[in-house]
Amino acid sequence: MKNTKIILPIIVIAQFCCTSLWFAGNAVMSDIVLAFDLSESALAHLTSAVQFGFIIGTLIFAILTIADRFSPSKVFFICALIGSLFNLGTIWEQNTFWSLVFFRFATGFCLAGIYPVGMKIAADYFQKGLGKSLGYLVGALVIGTAFPHLLNSFSGVLPWKMVLITTSSIAILGGLLLVILVPNGPFRQRLAKV
Repeated sequence: MKNTKIILPIIVIAQFCCTSLWFAGNAVMSDIVLAFDLSESALAHLTSAVQFGFIIGTLIFAILTIADRFSPSKVFFICALIGSLFNLGTIWEQNTFWSLVFFRFATGFCLAGIYPVGMKIAADYFQKGLGKSLGYLVGALVIGTAFPHLLNSFSGVLPWKMVLITTSSIAILGGLLLVILVPNGPFRQRLAKV
């Protein structure tokens, strides 16, 4: 795609869609605790699992220089797809406390291929005005992470599982938008071979 004016809005929309996975579980945490008959202490563990997954994922992605070795748009898409599946895993009726911790951790791990990689994609496109571009992406993150709570506010209309299904669906859509419409940027520097 040659028109860079449309690139930033696509990255921002994709970032919004995919970061909705971040707090999807938190938005319906009280329902998850009830549905799986968990103790109140499970709430803290499930909430922390996503953050811990993101930290570990970011560290591993950085050490392995994943976004430099492979097309960042493809990394973003694959992480959006896999993260969506892990997010959906939360609604599996046979879940235990530990399987729920795993699904939330794995969702957080996949977010390491979404949020930081989305910023790298922006940097690959915008040398001038990069700060402004990254500001839009941070805004998309904030709105995206709040979106599941907005969905959950319709709990009288939507069952809790629909919050997770909806966030997973829009994350897949965001990943598809990015991989189809945003090729490698003109300022992308491939990892130098040693």
